[in-house]
Amino acid sequence: MRRMMSPASYVLVVLLLLSGCAVKSKVQTSTSRVPTRWSEPASHGVAVDSRAVSEWWKTFQDSTLDSLIDRAVPANLDLRIAAERVTEARAARGVSKSALLPSVGTSGSYTRFRGGIAQGRAPFETSIFQVGFDASWELDFFGGLRHGVDAATADLRAAEESRRDVQVTVLAELGRNYLEVRGLQKRLQIARSNIETQQQTLDLTRVRYKAGLATDLDVARAAAQLATTQAAIPSLEESLAIGTHRLGVLLGEEPGALRAELEKEAPLPSVPSSIPIGLPSDLLLRRPDVRQADAEVAAATARVGVARSDLFPKFTLTGLMGRQATSVGGLTLGVGNFFSFGPGVRLPIFTGGRIRSNIAVQDARLQQAATQYENVVLKSLEDVENALVAYSREQERRAKLQQAVDESRRAVELANELYLRGLGDFLSVLEAQKTRFELEDELTQSETSVVVNLVALYKSVGGGW
Repeated sequence: MRRMMSPASYVLVVLLLLSGCAVKSKVQTSTSRVPTRWSEPASHGVAVDSRAVSEWWKTFQDSTLDSLIDRAVPANLDLRIAAERVTEARAARGVSKSALLPSVGTSGSYTRFRGGIAQGRAPFETSIFQVGFDASWELDFFGGLRHGVDAATADLRAAEESRRDVQVTVLAELGRNYLEVRGLQKRLQIARSNIETQQQTLDLTRVRYKAGLATDLDVARAAAQLATTQAAIPSLEESLAIGTHRLGVLLGEEPGALRAELEKEAPLPSVPSSIPIGLPSDLLLRRPDVRQADAEVAAATARVGVARSDLFPKFTLTGLMGRQATSVGGLTLGVGNFFSFGPGVRLPIFTGGRIRSNIAVQDARLQQAATQYENVVLKSLEDVENALVAYSREQERRAKLQQAVDESRRAVELANELYLRGLGDFLSVLEAQKTRFELEDELTQSETSVVVNLVALYKSVGGGW
């Protein structure tokens, strides 16, 4: 006589057969075509044969800037928020992983029961006390839970890259503001130096006017030019105060906290002789925003797998054991023990298109994430190309302005000499002084732009983490 299989054996066979149909959603690897070299030729110390430096601020060899960076990393509020988002994502991943394990709980209940008349017996009342443990475990044959963990893991990676991206932005912003503060201090020095020179010219003109060697018009022109130069001071001081306030906030302090520290003037840092930026392909590994976009593609791919797993049955193992009695003391006698154990299956038959629609939603989100990745890669390439052009062209502009400043200083000396000899007019002296001040101020702005553009270049290649 042929031996019949038990119900449990049938269930086991079905589970083994269906497990071969598990949904396998491979994480898509985002790819994007990047050029093999930058369109802007390397110049002014820019090197593409080595990877970009992480701690770019140390190339300026400025101890104050190094100190500000070290204090900003743990204190900046934007970075703190980003770090808390990483903590949140890590906890969410723990929630997803817990679904892979059995869940066990305990319960207790009390019920007062009243029975009716049966077979001539009078109504009765009784109490039922019950305590026990229950457990359930979903068997992830079709990968829905595992894909959920994959999605949470990718979300955690995206949160970590987002924090790095915030750090890159914060440190670049701090460096830019610090360098602009030093540039404004130098511009104030130039303005005050020119004011002192123009004041001497005005005093000398007044003496010459009293001696009959100059006209009242010369005095008025000298006074007007002095007042014009003095009028530039308040605007520069305003910008300097705003920059100092911004640095304080970036360090997580009140706006005026760094006023005393930065009050002492210091020279504008010079650019290093070598500036490594790496190749375009390095951006895929260096830029946190590109890495974040790639993690978001991985998360979207995993969620497609979660959605597709809903097309297949859900298998669970459930168990229950406990004790019940009509009194609290009876719970210790052991005569009211009960237990149950067995597999369960839930198969979607009709859902009104909900599952298919959810799959379509996740597919669309995956396409959005992939397109966003391509967009981020292109923008990162654009950032580097623009930064290279800005840095290179500003270097050339600064060199020409330096020549112009040298010539303007020589022109001031010649104009003064000719005027004192009676071979030139006073207007030529004033115009030469005005031109020198304007060119010196413009040269300082250009020098500031050079170092600020270098910070932008470092940021564009993902430096700062």
